[in-house]
Amino acid sequence: MALLADGNRHAGVTPVRAHPLSDPRRGVALVGADGRECCWVPALDTLPPALRALIEQALSEREFTPTLTRLVAVSTFATPSTWTGETDRGRRRFVLKGEEDIRRLEGAALLVTDGDGVSHGIADRLALDRASRRLLERFL
Repeated sequence: MALLADGNRHAGVTPVRAHPLSDPRRGVALVGADGRECCWVPALDTLPPALRALIEQALSEREFTPTLTRLVAVSTFATPSTWTGETDRGRRRFVLKGEEDIRRLEGAALLVTDGDGVSHGIADRLALDRASRRLLERFL
């Protein structure tokens, strides 16, 4: 339940980041069950700690984007290809269906979406170890 400054109450609100990868701390919408925005939060850091913690908990339950820190192996340099990599959540093996499932983001960041629809972030492809960069470059 969200109580807005104007006194309106909204049940079943869900927080949604406006820029989940490029600026996750800024721009969060509270969206009602009907899919309409009820409230806009310009920056999470401006909220009182208890409210910020509540929103961050809801966001963490909703978002799952492991960060690839190292590529261990790829089955083939043609797609579909099975990738094995180290992430911030442990070792992960997944299928890359097509090269179009690798999205370039701002700077040297990438978003790799696997065959199950799980997105894996690479914060800075240039910061990966040399072997990982060489494997990745074959797909870019």
